[in-house]
Amino acid sequence: MLSLGINYSQMHDSAACLVRDGEVVFAIAEERLSRIKHDSGFPQRAIQACLDFAAIRADDLDFICYGWSPPGEVYRHDLACYLLGRMAASGLNVVNSTRHFLSMWRQNNGQKRFEQYFGKTRARLLFVEHHLAHAISAYALSGLDEAAVLVIDGRGAWEATSFWRGRNGRIEHLETISWPNSLGMFYAEFTQLLGFQKYSDEWKVMGLAPYGQPGVDLNDFIHIGERSYQVNARLLLGDGRPGSAGIAKKLGRPREPESELKAADRDLAFAVQDACERAMIALASRAVEIGGSRNLCLAGGVALNSKANGRILVSSVCRELFVPPAAGDEGVAVGAALAPMLEGNCPLPLKRMRHAYLGSEVSEEEIEAALRTFQLRYERLEDPPATAAELLAREKIVGWFQGRMEFGARALGNRSILADPRNAGMKDRVNDAVKFRESWRPFAPSMLAEAVPEYLESAYGSPFMAVTEQVRQEKRSVIPAVTHVDGSTRPQTVEADVNPLYWRLIEEFRERTGVPVVMNTSFNLRGDPIVSSPADAVRTFFSSGMDALIMGHFLLRK
Repeated sequence: MLSLGINYSQMHDSAACLVRDGEVVFAIAEERLSRIKHDSGFPQRAIQACLDFAAIRADDLDFICYGWSPPGEVYRHDLACYLLGRMAASGLNVVNSTRHFLSMWRQNNGQKRFEQYFGKTRARLLFVEHHLAHAISAYALSGLDEAAVLVIDGRGAWEATSFWRGRNGRIEHLETISWPNSLGMFYAEFTQLLGFQKYSDEWKVMGLAPYGQPGVDLNDFIHIGERSYQVNARLLLGDGRPGSAGIAKKLGRPREPESELKAADRDLAFAVQDACERAMIALASRAVEIGGSRNLCLAGGVALNSKANGRILVSSVCRELFVPPAAGDEGVAVGAALAPMLEGNCPLPLKRMRHAYLGSEVSEEEIEAALRTFQLRYERLEDPPATAAELLAREKIVGWFQGRMEFGARALGNRSILADPRNAGMKDRVNDAVKFRESWRPFAPSMLAEAVPEYLESAYGSPFMAVTEQVRQEKRSVIPAVTHVDGSTRPQTVEADVNPLYWRLIEEFRERTGVPVVMNTSFNLRGDPIVSSPADAVRTFFSSGMDALIMGHFLLRK
């Protein structure tokens, strides 16, 4: 059985995924191919990449599955919210909802939209509820026979937070907290108040939070109980007019983007992050309680909050935590593609996801052809990991482009920019000269899985950078470039049998320096998607302060 999953809602993060007989074989976000960050358009390129990878045509598909409910259901829910007073029933708000519905209705005629690009197909069309697709993507990939599943995002069709039970490959819906009582929306509105882009830059707030101090009272905006939360949506959203939301009236005008960050901004970020963490612990407690399992799977955009995930772990709410690498909306394509497996009361195939290398791969011949097209001088390497490790040990910044591209928000060693974590100044150097971004932004480490107990207090580790942990006190001065101001870090643990090439690079670095850790950040410039092609990599390399680029067995130097 061939099933194509699609995330497409005209909101953000369009993506496609191909599943063959219950196995995820390919997945890619549209932004990687269109080069438009968080691309919300119909994922034509991503779908074509799925078909090309499997060497099939659209007519070979058995199912085409959209990870959204039909737009009419979304519109009916919004109207109910106005009637029940959950959102301000202003004319502008209703008009905005109507415009959004009409836009979705025109664009989301799934069969027609698909056939416009790919011709007629015999495939059966399915609409999979957004949160169900999220829940499937977390539970099925966890490999856990029994688990509580918690989905938290800005909004689905009408969902904001939902609780599920996974057991024996089947998934059961338990409870839903409806939009606009949304933790994701709460975080997004404060992200915008702080001068960042909502539903995009929330991780900036998370990174800024440790620089702040307690003291900002957010009780007017959110109440957090032992097992849930309540957001004051009317105060947060207003009636749709600019400046009508109570958030600005109570806390002051929004910060101008790119302006200097003040102590009040840092303190607000601290309060927002703290509220998010406490709410997520409450929700995790509820999920475990009603799900009947201390194994917990998280999905939805809020599940990308690695600091909150780490706090859930140390709180001992759950015994095991699984967060898929594409926990945000691009991951909906995975859950949608797997949904047909549940038809006829069949179980989902449960297989622990150990890597996120589900995207496209570029051959050595294609890499060399691109280098020749650009008329560049290059060296052919016998041992790319050893060469990379030697450059890093000499404090060079290296672009690393290998194998299949990662699926999800994180670069995990195949489309990465690497640097020496031992030099405290390397963080500023990479932020300033390579990423062109704010100096306070932290970087993550990739470390050998064997070294986790030596470097991290909890020794939990994460192959997908999904959890923030505390660096052991005695190791903070050893890897200062990847240790945040509060002593935390967001590690990627690398196993030899999962990514042998990347593991050996870090091992080669350890042999030269005694440190089994490298600094890893995504291979892109600020505002750009992670690179996909050799041409993307070359352009990014020459537009930044990187010292070297290794693609396959080829090396470029400056």
